Amino acid sequence: MNSALFVNVFRFILLLAVQIIIFNNMNFLGYISPFPYILFIILYPVNGNKSGLLLASFLLGFIMDMFSNSGGIHTTACIVLAYYRPYIFKFSFGLSYEYQTIKLNDVLTPERFSFILLAALIHHFTLFLLEAFQFSFFWDILLQTLLSTAFTIILCIIIIYLIKPNRR
Repeated sequence: MNSALFVNVFRFILLLAVQIIIFNNMNFLGYISPFPYILFIILYPVNGNKSGLLLASFLLGFIMDMFSNSGGIHTTACIVLAYYRPYIFKFSFGLSYEYQTIKLNDVLTPERFSFILLAALIHHFTLFLLEAFQFSFFWDILLQTLLSTAFTIILCIIIIYLIKPNRR
């Protein structure tokens, strides 16, 4: 088995398990819900198969929906994030994306931070908009999106630094 494929499968299973076992049961103040499972979509290789990413994102969201009984909102949010991921890369990294020289699990730079921020915002806004399914709750959706995004970004950065390989 290819080592990159093994790493991605392991990351998929580990992030999904951590999300289901630990973070699905967390809800702070009614507005903050962490979703670090999106780190799989964020850390998927830049030069990886695009249709493979969409399929993996569908499976990731579908399994999350099965365990959280949410009726497809995680699946939709994951597919939307996977679809817009190249555009977020191009916006955050510019010309570096064209040459595919990006490694996200390296030192945190403003480009990497903006990529993680935009990815989390898109996922969370889609998720909470579909959860409420009414524009009359716009301010609640926006508040929940911003607070959950901030908490998810902190968790994602901590997880990236925990799994970052040591260089000697």
